[in-house]
Amino acid sequence: MEIIKALPNQKIIKSLLIIFLSSLLITISAKIKIPFYPVPMTMQTFVVILVGITFGWKIGVATISLYLFEGLIGLPVFAGTPEKGIGLTYFVGPTMGYLVGFIFATFVAGYLNFNTNILFVFLKLIFSVSIIYILGILWLGNLIGWDKPILELGLKPFLFAELFKISLLTILSKKLITFRKFI
Repeated sequence: MEIIKALPNQKIIKSLLIIFLSSLLITISAKIKIPFYPVPMTMQTFVVILVGITFGWKIGVATISLYLFEGLIGLPVFAGTPEKGIGLTYFVGPTMGYLVGFIFATFVAGYLNFNTNILFVFLKLIFSVSIIYILGILWLGNLIGWDKPILELGLKPFLFAELFKISLLTILSKKLITFRKFI
């Protein structure tokens, strides 16, 4: 944070630095798997929402756009890359809906007011994360067929992990929004 504070008159440079570092944080969060039954959990959705809350919707959307661009051009930034492919081939696979959902979820998390009571913060975070899963399930259904158990594959294994991440963000949200004044 000292680097950001040292550049008070350099708003564009600060914003670009935050966007770059945040996309790096999303990449790291995609690569670290936390053992969680039945599906390992990454902290990717946590960081996506965290970026929106912390820096607002403009920097949040710019960060996710950079992250997706990095993945599209073949950098191994997505979870499961390079093992499961890279670039456009990986992007249009089963996770595309979730990845696109990151943009909308970050926008919502960055746009909503989190200076409310804890219950409303929790509900707003559920709404933000739900966008990722709605778009993810819609894409997954189109890709593998609606006759498959889409909810069993694309939602149910992640519910407890998301509840944990949303709870953690609920606790942290009041502190996170204070960082917006440094931009």
